[in-house]
Amino acid sequence: MTAASDTRYMRLALGLGRRGQGLTWPNPAVGCVIVNQDRIVGRGWTQPGGRPHAEVVALAQAGALARGATVYVTLEPCAHHGQTPPCAEALVAAGVARVVIAVQDSDPRVDGAGVSILTQNGIAVESGICATEAQNDHAGFFLRTDLGRPLVTLKLASSFDGRIATGTGQSQWITDAPARRVVHAMRARHDAVMVGGGTARHDDPFLTVRGLGDVPQPVRVVVSRRLDIPLMGALARTTTEVPVLLCHGQDADPVLQDTWRDLGAQLLPCATRGSQLDPRDVLQKLGDHGLTRVFCEGGSALAASLIEADLVDRLVGFTAGMAIGAEGLPNIGALGLGNLSEAARFKLLELKQIGPDICHVWTRPYVV
Repeated sequence: MTAASDTRYMRLALGLGRRGQGLTWPNPAVGCVIVNQDRIVGRGWTQPGGRPHAEVVALAQAGALARGATVYVTLEPCAHHGQTPPCAEALVAAGVARVVIAVQDSDPRVDGAGVSILTQNGIAVESGICATEAQNDHAGFFLRTDLGRPLVTLKLASSFDGRIATGTGQSQWITDAPARRVVHAMRARHDAVMVGGGTARHDDPFLTVRGLGDVPQPVRVVVSRRLDIPLMGALARTTTEVPVLLCHGQDADPVLQDTWRDLGAQLLPCATRGSQLDPRDVLQKLGDHGLTRVFCEGGSALAASLIEADLVDRLVGFTAGMAIGAEGLPNIGALGLGNLSEAARFKLLELKQIGPDICHVWTRPYVV
């Protein structure tokens, strides 16, 4: 295989892996392509719920043609016995000749052990092909493995002057229908959609993916210290249809806790920091729950707390060509900055027009 061929097949594997984003947590969304004599004989991606793994799906499709083939996989094959045998051993048993890996798995149960199994059985291994793209795709999995928390994408839809509502609270709709459709597609690629208690009270959102057909729904997360969320609202009415996780303070009303449990919600008690929930503890609790990718849609207080705690990995902005004025609600609450040098800096990743609006995507330096 040439370097160009390796890159081409790995990019195909990356595209396959993205099909599983939002569906495989706590496992990573891996893609796999098997090539024999420059012909693709097997393709696979991690299935909903995290199993079977991408390599197993691709090997089943390839059958006997896997013998002597080259396997392209976006993450180091697993090496530990869990609900299924290790993928590294499955590749050995299939008789593949070469395995090309995009990035090494940082999970302590793997972390080079998958490569060792392959090389000890005479299989040629090459790593680092399309590593940057793979690091980006698996960033949520790595953050949970290394830091115990999920990747956080903060989405803000605002006017040109950074407002998310008028002074009277009117917010529907600042951006147009095409941008809202893109937001639903972004929700579908995350494990969870998260909002603050204020947004849940004022907007009464469903936080579901709509307009994209029959697709699996992300978990809905509300961060509310007091659990003062409408008990007759959209979330309460649909807890048995789409999972709801409520992050609340230890001092939340026990009656409200019992009521939400009876409605079918799962409750995660979190530590407080001042008058608010500690965002670091909130994310640790979500990581403990297995979530790897969280799509936060505000509001302004939650956005500010996440930015202040340096917990936002990606910013997604949808900006409309309208001005609301200083009396409107800002998209990010007070951060208490005295100097520009204290402000978090993000790197522009993408800029494009969506209908009449502008979408701009920014990333932290270590997440591309």
